[in-house]
Amino acid sequence: MTENEIGKIVVDTAIHLHQELGPGLLESVYEAVLSRLLERRGLRVQRQVGVPIVFGGERFDEGFRADIIIEGKVILELKSVEKLNPVHKKQLLTYLKLTNMKLGFVLNFGEELMKTGISRIINGYLD
Repeated sequence: MTENEIGKIVVDTAIHLHQELGPGLLESVYEAVLSRLLERRGLRVQRQVGVPIVFGGERFDEGFRADIIIEGKVILELKSVEKLNPVHKKQLLTYLKLTNMKLGFVLNFGEELMKTGISRIINGYLD
């Protein structure tokens, strides 16, 4: 399955989840439910995955935690805020660069409409 095929499933599932639960719950609630829904769609989902930093040939595990990684190809960063800040997108781009993954989404479940809360971030080029 390609990154774009996974991305379509993610967007469809996030919109469905937001329609059912509405905005404003804790990020951890959306993470748990979204993960289960994606698994039911046949995807391999990992939650709270450590993203190490490699610098000067050394590995530092103190780095970051990706909310969700799907099929080892797509990173999801979940938010539940009134409006996204530019730093949220930069955070995801950093995770993509550190993992050499190409595609990620910032999903802000705090928006009134989910379609306005979806930011697609690409690291380099997608095939």
